[in-house]
Amino acid sequence: MPPRVLIALATVALSLAACSSDEGIKVAPSPELGPSRERTPGENQSIFGSGGLTFGAGADRNKDLGEGAVLGVNAYLWRASLDTVSFMPITSADPFGGTIVTDWYTAPNAPGERYKLNVYILGRELRSDGVRVSVFRQVQGRGGWADAPAPTTMASALEDTILTKARQLRITGLEQSTAQ
Repeated sequence: MPPRVLIALATVALSLAACSSDEGIKVAPSPELGPSRERTPGENQSIFGSGGLTFGAGADRNKDLGEGAVLGVNAYLWRASLDTVSFMPITSADPFGGTIVTDWYTAPNAPGERYKLNVYILGRELRSDGVRVSVFRQVQGRGGWADAPAPTTMASALEDTILTKARQLRITGLEQSTAQ
């Protein structure tokens, strides 16, 4: 299947997966996610009513996310994904839809190539198939930057790194809650 078709299918699947309900995962405040706030019952409302078609968190999706707020995706996968791609400039991060898009990054030891990542968190459970990474690569030529194939194992290696970090965060969180 051509990459454009796969990306289009992934976009449609993520759009449908972003349909939310009033359920979610509560997260603590952090520097990356902002100060705490309480979600109000009307935040997941749409023009179709409370049980209708809702994407993300509704009209208030740009408010800060903090303690008492609800993520649309698994909190451990979200945090691990942010940690994993933190060395790259992040263009957008949507904790309700579970999408992280980076800008182009050029490693200091390879100035003739650059990479861009799209990270998709696919659900609320911490599962091995709960995260997908798309890797884009460009090389610099005479006419500027040109698309080039990314290493075939790079996306799966990043997914494995994210999953490992998410499991570590979960274990650390369980240990801290047991100690209290």
